[in-house]
Amino acid sequence: MSDEKFMEIAIAEAKKAQQLDEVPIGAVIVHEEQVIASGYNVRESSQQTLSHAELIAIAQANKKIGSWRLEDCTLYVTLEPCPMCAGAIVQSRIKRVVYGAPDPKAGCAGTLLNLLQEDRFNHQAEVVSGVLEEECSQLLKDFFRTLRQRKKKNTPAES
Repeated sequence: MSDEKFMEIAIAEAKKAQQLDEVPIGAVIVHEEQVIASGYNVRESSQQTLSHAELIAIAQANKKIGSWRLEDCTLYVTLEPCPMCAGAIVQSRIKRVVYGAPDPKAGCAGTLLNLLQEDRFNHQAEVVSGVLEEECSQLLKDFFRTLRQRKKKNTPAES
C-alpha cells in the first residue's frame, strides 16, 4: 500500500477522536505492509497528558511485536509530532515517520525543531511530510472553528 492509503487510515482514526470532541489527530503503525497498531487523541476525555495518538499507537505496537523496539515500522500521523511524541518515536526506534499537516506551534519533525533527525541522538528516523496535508489540515481547521463558535455562543453578550 502507498503512504496515502495508510494516511487515510490515520485520518479515519482522527475522525474517531473528533466524534469524542477531541482534537482530531490519528496515527497508525505499519510493519511489513500491515497496520499493527492505531490510536487517536483522547487527552480531554482521559485527562492524561500522555494520551496522544502516537503514544497510544506505540504502546499497542510494542504489545503486538513484543518489544519496545519498533525498528522496522513506519508511523503515519495526521499532525506533525510534538516534542513528547518525537521523543517517544526516537526511543522506540521507529524507522520512518510520515505526517500530514505541519504543526507551527509544536512541530518537532522539522517545523520548530527536528528531533527525529537529530544527529546527537543514537537513532534517527526518516521523515516524510505533507502526505494528504490538505485533508489533515482541514480536519483540524474545522474542529477549531466549531470549538470557537461553540465558545462564542456560550459567552454572555457584553452590554
